Parts: sequence; structure tokens; C-alpha cells
Amino acid sequence: LNTMNTKASSGGEDKSSTMRTETLGESGYSGHIKRGQVILVAYLIATLDLTFLFMQMGVMPYLAKSLGLDSVGFGYLQTTFGVLQLVGGPIFGRFADQYGTRAALILSCASGSAFFLLMSVSTNIPLLFLSRLPSVFMHGLPGAQKVITDLTTSSQRADALGKLGLCFGIGIIIGSALGGVLSTKFGIFVPAYVGLVGNLINTMLAMVWIPLQAKPKSDHGTSQSGGMFSIREILRLMKFPGVMEIFIVKVLAGLPIGLFLIMFSIISMDFFGLEAVESGYLMSYFGVLQMVVQGLVVGKLTNHCTERTLLQLSIFVFAGVGLGMALMKTVWHYCVIAVPLVFAFSTLGTITDSILTKAVPSSDTGTMLGICASVHPLTRTVGPTIGGVLYKQFGVSSFGYLQLIVNIGLFVYLFKSNIPLREMKGQ
Repeated sequence: LNTMNTKASSGGEDKSSTMRTETLGESGYSGHIKRGQVILVAYLIATLDLTFLFMQMGVMPYLAKSLGLDSVGFGYLQTTFGVLQLVGGPIFGRFADQYGTRAALILSCASGSAFFLLMSVSTNIPLLFLSRLPSVFMHGLPGAQKVITDLTTSSQRADALGKLGLCFGIGIIIGSALGGVLSTKFGIFVPAYVGLVGNLINTMLAMVWIPLQAKPKSDHGTSQSGGMFSIREILRLMKFPGVMEIFIVKVLAGLPIGLFLIMFSIISMDFFGLEAVESGYLMSYFGVLQMVVQGLVVGKLTNHCTERTLLQLSIFVFAGVGLGMALMKTVWHYCVIAVPLVFAFSTLGTITDSILTKAVPSSDTGTMLGICASVHPLTRTVGPTIGGVLYKQFGVSSFGYLQLIVNIGLFVYLFKSNIPLREMKGQ
């Protein structure tokens, strides 16, 4: 029976792949546009989007300080951004399912343009808070994931999604450096002008290169009706076999380290004693690790291991990272721990996204990716409060012990449970 199911699944994927190619050919732009070219454009859009995002993250503390915003006010500003992204993730995903990937990417890039335009004229604190508003629809990375999900078969998906880590690493390195150079040499608002122009270019790329609808025709119209933001829709997707379990694992496994990373700017100053320049070097080091691990290593592993195996491996490594964090004393210890940390973080994110998009109908992959994209904003929203309490009351080691305990529990759960997964390696 399993053999028959595997064959049926393989046949369905081949048919789906053919239909995807046909859909691209009928998009009205050019019958010669290959799926690979569209995916490459999606990678480019994601890279530019992440570069501008990290650029503004590096500049924002200085812009806020120049306008007279204190640390508490800056915390409110960050929380506002996190809440808007949290709410916007599922709405963006639902929009992509109902109106197509191209429309969703254009919405994201246009929102990014509005975001940087408002930021460039933020000469007072109310305008600065207002500039956060367009971020509710700024979801370039989930948009690129949606393109890749629509244009790849199940066996190719984890590898293709993993390569987005290369985009993420480039974004961290170039964005962080570019923000500092532009603001120092040319003025605090220049990065906002660059971000505005860059997002307008991204909008044009999406309009020209991304097809109207990349998923197979047979998948259209199967999504349940409802508004852009529907709790009922989210609950419906969570009822598919394995979805709730994998989503809970995705949230809990990375939560302790997410809390640590939220507090890292303070920890790097107080615990490691780093200057601003040294912290920048550390961020670049993380960017390089992200590029190598998620862009190259994870893709190779998906060709040789099942997703269940990789999920269990990432949880096991996360537990080991927790132990290392609990014992670390210097920044050099952290640099060593960062290697398995980035591996576990990248593998967990890629594999869970791949599993969850396969577990729901193709017409709902956008909504599912939107829900997945809300995990990090959720951490950014609750992180400063929970992370601050842990750090002040129990010290840096508390993040490590929490990471260790949570992931040992999850590893035992995954080992003993029988969560239904599509056991498929890359081709």
C-alpha cells in the first residue's frame, strides 16, 4: 500500500509540475520564461528586500535617538513593528492565495516603498511611528517562498527553500554595512532614500517577471471562502494531519534562542563587553554562516535524508546548543556555538516550512507560509519582556538551560510520536 501511495504521489507531482509549466507559458509575458528564471528573480527580490530591511534596522536606533526617543520609546517602536508583522503575515498569505503571487509581491514591494518614503520624512516621533504602518504588508521573504512553493515539486521544495538562506545571509552582511556607511558619510535619511528606490525596483521586477498565477489551474478555487484575516481559515489548516504538531514544534524549538537573540544587543555590551564595531563584525560572521549553512549544507542534506530525520536532527542539535550556551563565558565560546546554532535554526525553519506547505492543499500554501512568517514577529513582540526578565533575574545561562530543556522534551516527543509526514528525499 505504501509503495502504491508513493507511486501515486510521484505521478501526481509529475502532473503538477507539467501543469505549473503550462501555467507559466500562459501567463501572457513570454512562453520562453522558464521556471528556473522566475525562481532566480524571486531570490533576487528576496535578497534586495532583506538587504533594505537589515539596512533600516541598523539605522533606526540612531534615527530614533536623533528625534529624542528614549530606550523605552524605542522598545514601543520595535513592538509596534513586531505586532504589525505578526498580524500581517496571515493576511498577506491569504491575499497571495486569493489574488496570486505576483499581486502579493507587488503589494509587499509597494508597501516597502511607502515604508521608506514615510521614514525619509520622519522629522518627528509621531511620523516615525506612522512609518511603521506599511510594514503590515511587507513580506518579501514569504512572497518569494510562495513563488518557490508554487513552482517546485515536493521533492525539490526543501532544497529550493533552503537556498533562500543565501539571500538572508547576503541581506545581513550588505544591509548592515550599507546602512552604517550611508548614514555616516551622507546623512541619517540617505538609507531611507536608497530603500525607497530599491523597493520601487523590486516592484518593477515583480510586475515584469513574476507570472500572474504560478500554481496549477486545478489548484485554483479550492480554498475556502472567507475574509483576508480569518481565524476560521487558520484553524481549518491546523486540522490537517500533522500541521498543528509540526507548527508547535516550529514555535517552541526556536523560542528560547529567539529570546536570546532579541536581547543580544544588550548581552553583547554587558556580558561580552563588545563595542558597536565588534558587534557589527559578529553580525557579519552570522551572515556568512547563514549563507554557507542554509545555502549549501541544508540543500545537500535534503538530497540524502528524509525530512523527519532532519527535523529530529535539528532539535537534537538545538538541545546541544542550549547546553553550550548555558556553559559559555566568552564571545569566542559563542562564535564556536554559533556554527551548530545556525545549522539547527536554518534546518528547522526550512524543513518545517517544507513539511507544512506539503501538508495543506496547494491553494492554501500562501496562507500557511503567512502563518509560518508570523512566528518571528511573535518572538519579537513577546521577546523583549520575557527575555528581559530572564536576563535580569537569572543571567545569560538561563537562555541556554531553557533551550536545552525545551528541545530535549521536543526530541522525545518527535521520537515517540507518529506525526504523518511525506517521507520524500530530494531528487
